[in-house]
Amino acid sequence: MFRSALHDRPIAFAYLRYVPEPTSIHAKVRDRRSRRWLHRFAFFTAIATLFLICSGGMVTSKGVGLAVPDWPTTFGYNMFLFPVSRWVGGIFFEHVHRLVASSVGILTIILTLWLWFGESRRWLRNLGWAVLALVILQGLLGGLRVTLLKDEIGVFHACLAQMFFGLLIVITLATSRLWQRISVAAVPLGPVRTLVRIAIFTTAVIYLQLALGATMRHEHRDLAIVDFPTAYGQIIPMLTTAKLAEINTWRETQALSEVTPFHIWLQMAHRFLALVVAAGVVACLFRARASGLRGTPLARLSDAWFLLLASQITLGAWVIWSNKAADIATAHVAIGATMLGLGVAIATLCLRLSQGPITVSTRLNSLVSEELHAS
Repeated sequence: MFRSALHDRPIAFAYLRYVPEPTSIHAKVRDRRSRRWLHRFAFFTAIATLFLICSGGMVTSKGVGLAVPDWPTTFGYNMFLFPVSRWVGGIFFEHVHRLVASSVGILTIILTLWLWFGESRRWLRNLGWAVLALVILQGLLGGLRVTLLKDEIGVFHACLAQMFFGLLIVITLATSRLWQRISVAAVPLGPVRTLVRIAIFTTAVIYLQLALGATMRHEHRDLAIVDFPTAYGQIIPMLTTAKLAEINTWRETQALSEVTPFHIWLQMAHRFLALVVAAGVVACLFRARASGLRGTPLARLSDAWFLLLASQITLGAWVIWSNKAADIATAHVAIGATMLGLGVAIATLCLRLSQGPITVSTRLNSLVSEELHAS
């Protein structure tokens, strides 16, 4: 009996470590409040970035990317001192885009420092530095697009913005209370691991789709195909030399710019990938409604993903039917970025769940084993 009591002492000591002292409780409350404000700030930065992407889409859709010909100044003025009276026409959209970009840069610097000094997880602190590096590179690419007059830089500029937005979504999730709650959720790992594969694949295709959209906007000022769901009256256009000449002759009568097979096939690839994205989102919807996952946030996020898909397909058709109206095209860009963000969120939460539940008892048993081993 005496030996048993001695043997159980390390277990008692291990569990006593979890009896909080008053000072410890106050410290935890402060830490919880700090984390809550960090999460809110990360969320605000992500929303500001989404607005920045919309602003950039408006600039490109209206074709006013070079309305301000100098950088980093604006017609020789300091960017922040440019007179409001001169914010007219295309200058307004380009200048506002620069101001929003500068604001996002400042927010990112604050977020990075906040993570570095207030976050204990090393991977999350490093992710903060990664988004800071991306926003600096993004600013440089935006400036080079103006000074070098290269459309290719504009494509990279747009793609990098989507990548930056995706990383901010990961930071926002990792600093949320949902991140802690979902770590102890007991769910079947089989459906989760299937869902994470579908979500990652679909999100990657959405990113490629956004890259194709950016290429289309920067490579050609008009729509390469002006009808939908057909393409010049056919499901898949036959681009013989004679047919292409006929298309360009007709486009000339409509005051549209000339197209090449590359422009047409680029838009056809965009349509084809839309079908792949749709299949992936629907598959995620059914997988997330499987037994064991229906009560998790994954089901609600998948529902929202499907609703956004329906909106995006409608907007994509509307862009063509409206002959690329700037506001419709910008809404199409905004929904596309939001779909990417939702895909990143679903994939990230799936990866978190696929690690299995991390319960308090599991942690206590681990500490008890360490104590017994040490004794």
